[in-house]
Amino acid sequence: MKQPLEMSGLAFFEAMIRGDQAHAEIAKLVPMQCVAAAHGYIKFTARADARHTNPYGPVHGGFAATVLDSATACAVQTAMEPGVGSTTIDLHVKYLRPLPQNTLLIAEARVTNLSRRLGIAEGTLKDEAGKLYASASVTCMILRE
Repeated sequence: MKQPLEMSGLAFFEAMIRGDQAHAEIAKLVPMQCVAAAHGYIKFTARADARHTNPYGPVHGGFAATVLDSATACAVQTAMEPGVGSTTIDLHVKYLRPLPQNTLLIAEARVTNLSRRLGIAEGTLKDEAGKLYASASVTCMILRE
């Protein structure tokens, strides 16, 4: 198994989808999986359960924020060449309705701007019927040696 930065970002996510690379450890806490990738684009699936709820019932907003941070930042990473990483420096999340438990959610994100030092992406979190639960924008710092 190659190290992530030994491959382009897109090649890494393609390997992850094939099962040749492991998902990040955060995917054990917040069940999500990369299911599609292209240059500047990523698609994740996620499913909240009782472990992700507030004491009074609804799914914690941090679930959506984590999934959307992952999707938007990974969309930026798909555009990186080998040896170049990125990290979130700003994340804005808009919540439109409470997240459901035990429902397949789909996060899709696309790069909207990419420069030598910054990558910007926007993403959405929807159910299979297309109902929008949250959206986000991210700014990532590009980490070049």
